[in-house]
Amino acid sequence: MKTLLVCAVAAASLSLAASAGAYDFVQIASGFDQPVYVTTAPDDPATLYVVERAGDVRVLRNGGPAETFLDLRSRVWSGGEGGMLSIAFHPRYAQNHRFYVDYTDLLHSTHVTEFRAVDGVAVPSSARGLLVVTQPYLNHKGGDLQFDRLGRLYVGMGDGGSNPDSPVNDPDNRAQNSATRLGKLLRVDPLATTTWHMVGYGLRNPWRFSFDRATGDLWLGDVGAGSFEELDFLPSTKLGQLSNFGWSAFEGPAVYNPRVKLRGRGKRVFPVLSYTHDTASCSIVGGYVYRGTQVSAARGRYFFGDYCSGFVWSFKAGAQKRKTPIVRQTEGVIQDLVSFGQGADNELYAVSIDGAVYALR
Repeated sequence: MKTLLVCAVAAASLSLAASAGAYDFVQIASGFDQPVYVTTAPDDPATLYVVERAGDVRVLRNGGPAETFLDLRSRVWSGGEGGMLSIAFHPRYAQNHRFYVDYTDLLHSTHVTEFRAVDGVAVPSSARGLLVVTQPYLNHKGGDLQFDRLGRLYVGMGDGGSNPDSPVNDPDNRAQNSATRLGKLLRVDPLATTTWHMVGYGLRNPWRFSFDRATGDLWLGDVGAGSFEELDFLPSTKLGQLSNFGWSAFEGPAVYNPRVKLRGRGKRVFPVLSYTHDTASCSIVGGYVYRGTQVSAARGRYFFGDYCSGFVWSFKAGAQKRKTPIVRQTEGVIQDLVSFGQGADNELYAVSIDGAVYALR
């Protein structure tokens, strides 16, 4: 089992328990084409929407893909680490029928775009652009979209990546540069403005993050470089202040590039947990705090995993304030785990880019 570390100012060994046993992620569907995200619309927990990387959003029915909710394949570049990467329904979707997608266009730029649905089907011509960010390389797109409890939309932007033939990560130090939107966590009230507010910076590739629906706290998995994957945490009371997550001066708990200096007025945020790249580990997949009702033993636990190993772990939300929270690994392994998802009823799901969708049971 891989090494896990709890990180404050210094790292300490993390207590590992045996497999949880009482719950696991069980496959409920297959046959999707490179799915990268799953969710439901507010007030409709029974309908699952699955984002396919090539540019479709498909409805899950009877164990597989059914009707197409949205088709943007003609607009989407899905090479490198690009594609359609997430969808977020407005909290008042039942009234305003608005939803938002993150995708890379044919020139590899990142878009956050609002659409509307009519009679349960998206209308591509209703597109309203909220954000366009030019991307210098083919990787580190970030791509997650999440609403907080106040109805504000957040997007995680990667640092723009680097030349795959070069060993240098974030070569232009974009993550620490407030003049660019790369390497940032950004926020907007989409019903009021298209002006984005920078919440955090110093991020490498915040592939998946979430807000605890009971507390409003932010959990963010930032994909590491050569040594560490990290999990970051911000209590809801700190979301109003600017935060610096440390990349690329730091990777996880360790100095990564001593030539990079922390910039700006952002308060330094240290990871609450990190793990190394042993036992085939390579890329953290941030998850959610379980607030559902079907699996009582899992209630209040934060679930996250790793793309390469397929391991899924959880620990009690709130335990990150202790030096040694107990992290449990679930029994099963999800090959090529790419994302978790949360339904309107707070039940949890997971996605393999190989085509399968799982549910916590």
